[in-house]
Amino acid sequence: MSKSNRVSRRSFLQTTGAVAATATVATGLSAKSYGQVIGANERIGVGLIGAGIIAQAHMSAFNVLRKRNNLEPVVVADCWETRAKKGAKKLKLPESRALTDYRKVIDHKDVDYVTIATPEHQHARMILETLAAGKPLYTEKPMTHTLPEAQAVVKKQKETGLAVQVGVQGMSDDSYESAGQAIREGLLGRVVQAQIEYVRCYSKRNGPWRVPGLDENMPKPDDLNWDAWLGHAPKVAWNPHHYFEWRNYAAYSGGICTDLFIHRITRIMKACDLLYPRRVVGMGGIWQWPDGRDLPDNFEMICEYPRGMTVYVLGTMSNKTGIDHLIRGHDGTLQFTPAGWIAKDKDGKVLAEHKKTGAEDIVLHHTNFHNHLRKGEPLNCPAPLGLAGVAAVCMANESWRTGRMMAWDTENEKMVPADTLAFNPYPEKNA
Repeated sequence: MSKSNRVSRRSFLQTTGAVAATATVATGLSAKSYGQVIGANERIGVGLIGAGIIAQAHMSAFNVLRKRNNLEPVVVADCWETRAKKGAKKLKLPESRALTDYRKVIDHKDVDYVTIATPEHQHARMILETLAAGKPLYTEKPMTHTLPEAQAVVKKQKETGLAVQVGVQGMSDDSYESAGQAIREGLLGRVVQAQIEYVRCYSKRNGPWRVPGLDENMPKPDDLNWDAWLGHAPKVAWNPHHYFEWRNYAAYSGGICTDLFIHRITRIMKACDLLYPRRVVGMGGIWQWPDGRDLPDNFEMICEYPRGMTVYVLGTMSNKTGIDHLIRGHDGTLQFTPAGWIAKDKDGKVLAEHKKTGAEDIVLHHTNFHNHLRKGEPLNCPAPLGLAGVAAVCMANESWRTGRMMAWDTENEKMVPADTLAFNPYPEKNA
């Protein structure tokens, strides 16, 4: 690709890569086609920030998509140099393309979009810096670590008009968009409740996200920049448990809520056009693995939404017996299945069913992003939907931490204890 073509396209991405919501006010789930951002025959250059376990899945996807989508992995960065070099090797890149400063990925002239696969406490800073540099991005879920960060990302995305794809890969299964359309057309009547789960059963010895045999006296690798890994998190001495098992600590993660629930509740949000919850309760505790973690090892949450419905999410990590994934309406119940979904009335009569296309698949999710960049295909998980997920899970975690129900203060656009706001038992108009 000539330098002139790349510069011209970069300018176009900066000025016209806008994604405008057209189908739903609440989540902006559809996008307006804005022309050929990247030509169908032009190669897309991708830079990867992070080279850990999740990043390895992205690397595998990139290798699959090299020829299929004319994708070119350009550089990979990790604050642990050894990991960065292993990542470059997996991507078949020269060692010189292994970087330790993520900013060099963002600034690299041959990178058309950035993929962020780091611990979640780093997401917001990297997203905002990428957008400020005029580049679209794909970020791992959750979109951000905190709710204010998610709001800042959506604001910046709207200001720049650049695409942000959130890595909730289940959104590349069309079941949820299809269910949303059926619900909007009145298939279920008035929707009042939904339920979903993410359950696992960890061993008695090693609870959620613990690494078997991890030596707590393991010295910090000489080529790992611990301060860079911590970022704006509280400064603490090197701790291998924090580094390798970061999902157990609130400084870097939201645990079950942000790592697992985000995959599930986003499905309900897309199907039911949900954004900010009205009230949220999070319950659970460190019940089975009191091993120094400060986030629950078993958790549940209930979210109430202004449209007049609740969403229940189960998250036991001690028992993987699941529950049906359902959306309940006055006229029928829609159940998600491995094949798609089926809706039945109270007598069991089938009202409608859907055979899914797509899947919860990282290759499909990147492909959707590539199609968006090339021809304006709607993003499967854009920033407003990412914000909706962050709002629910952060409010649930705050409820658990404080022992209080949390509510959304619409006037001040922030979460507050529910008992500080007047309660209205009626659904909000136009919600």
